[in-house]
Amino acid sequence: MDFIRAFGVVVRNKRKDRKLSQEQLAEAAGLHVNHISFIERAKTSASLHALESISKALDVKPSDLILSAEALLEQAP
Repeated sequence: MDFIRAFGVVVRNKRKDRKLSQEQLAEAAGLHVNHISFIERAKTSASLHALESISKALDVKPSDLILSAEALLEQAP
C-alpha cells in the first residue's frame, strides 16, 4: 500500500464514521462527488485545497488525516 491509497482509506473511514455519503461529504467540502470517489479509490491524490476542504467537512485537522494515513502505512504488511 502506498500513501495515496492509505490516505483514501482514511478519508473513507472517517466519512463512514460520520455516516456521510460521498455526496454529502462532497457537498460539505465544496468538491465534486467524483473527486471524493477518486481520492477514496486512490485514482488521484488530494491537492492541498482538497485536503483542507475535506478536513473541514470532516471536522478534523489536515494533519490528522495525514498522520492517520502514515499510521495505516506502518501497519500494512
